[in-house]
Amino acid sequence: MAKKNRAMLIGSIGAGKSTLTNALLGREVPAVKTQSLIYNDWIVDTPGEYSENPFYYKNIMSTALEVTHVLYLQDATKKKMIFPPGFSTGINKLPIGVVTKSDSEHADVELAISLLKKVIVNKGPIVITSSVKNEGIEEIRNLVNFRTVLEMKQYFKKHPSPFVIF
Repeated sequence: MAKKNRAMLIGSIGAGKSTLTNALLGREVPAVKTQSLIYNDWIVDTPGEYSENPFYYKNIMSTALEVTHVLYLQDATKKKMIFPPGFSTGINKLPIGVVTKSDSEHADVELAISLLKKVIVNKGPIVITSSVKNEGIEEIRNLVNFRTVLEMKQYFKKHPSPFVIF
């Protein structure tokens, strides 16, 4: 039996990891502050502290051993990226950039995309999401099914989405 793909969500405190997790799983429950690793079906939700403090990077690295994909979240209402340039190259898993809160009146989606492109340097996809409007959610579910970035690109070449860029 083939191993089920699993995704880890990482990003700053308040970036929308738990809200995105709920949207991806089709759950309509309020998001609560994640205090420790939470395993939900095919998703691993991480505390924002893991991403904001380099002291916790070892937790990200060890948890990455259990997943096939890493979702790097960037809140579109924030002007700063917490991950250093090229951060995804240090985690040997398929990277997916995720812009969250794209529907906010304070969102700067273009800035969020440009910040994510500096983190994900190996041409992984970036998905623009709104958990409120359910935008980009199905696209993430699809992306996590693939085993290579090439497969992802080929799929979205045949099935274009306004929420996915490479």
